[in-house]
Amino acid sequence: MYQLVLTTCPNEVVAKDIAQHLVTEKLAGCVNIIPNITSVYCWKNELQCDSEVQLLIKTTSEIFDALNARINELHPYEVVEVIALNIQQGDKHYLNWITESLK
Repeated sequence: MYQLVLTTCPNEVVAKDIAQHLVTEKLAGCVNIIPNITSVYCWKNELQCDSEVQLLIKTTSEIFDALNARINELHPYEVVEVIALNIQQGDKHYLNWITESLK
């Protein structure tokens, strides 16, 4: 099953580094980098409001465990957001391209 995996990064340098590793190591077919998002959350009982960079990672469920481990190795956060959403439908040509990109 194809998946869209979400993670946030503290800045574009970290985001590009992680994205490039995931694609070159064939853990992701494509990674979109969305700059300038604002995340509001509680961390250690304090309200935080931080500028972050969102990664949209296209992969498959078969690769998720390796992808998750690699993100955690490369990421500077103590607790890394890694959320996988199953892709229910998509253009067959694009989904086939993801499959070919992961070989």
